[in-house]
Amino acid sequence: MQRPHNRILWERLQQKHTLCGRARIHSRKHSMTPTIRRATLADAPALAELAARTFRDTFGTDNTPEDMALHLEASYSTELQAREIADPAMITLVADDAGSLVAFTQLRRGPAPACVTGAAPIEIQRFYLAADWHGRGLAHTLMAHAFEVALAVGAETIWLGVWERNPRAIAFYRKFGFVDVGQQAFVLGTDHQTDRILSRPLAADGAA
Repeated sequence: MQRPHNRILWERLQQKHTLCGRARIHSRKHSMTPTIRRATLADAPALAELAARTFRDTFGTDNTPEDMALHLEASYSTELQAREIADPAMITLVADDAGSLVAFTQLRRGPAPACVTGAAPIEIQRFYLAADWHGRGLAHTLMAHAFEVALAVGAETIWLGVWERNPRAIAFYRKFGFVDVGQQAFVLGTDHQTDRILSRPLAADGAA
């Protein structure tokens, strides 16, 4: 009479181990972090598609289709992305998930608005993630890499412009020590909008 009982126990143990195995695989799948690397010219088509898609996902509902189409055509062509990748004044970082680009940021060295008073400024010109990567820690990882790269090229101040009607993004940047220092105009298609300028100093450890 023991064998049926043992068989039931064995089947339950097998089921338990199978479920645990699936849980571990599921956990590993969702804990993997894409590789952050410098973009190459070969990335230009995928980067153009990702940039246009993430911009449309973020701002499409708050702007007219006509203005969105004008902005996307002017800002996110493959040719323009290739020129920006090759531009020595710009640094493009991409998050590569097994050959698929899922996030990117672009840093630009050059003159900053007068309200950015820190020394040796560098701009985060763009910072976007694919929608299905929101809330999974990738934005923090990408920002940490942006700080490291900025420090490596000698920047002492980092700044960015963010639409005044994007409170989620503003709150995200404030978590990294950015503070509001002014504003600048931004034209999306034919619509004249206002960006808040956020800035913060860089330190050797990436902290304020």
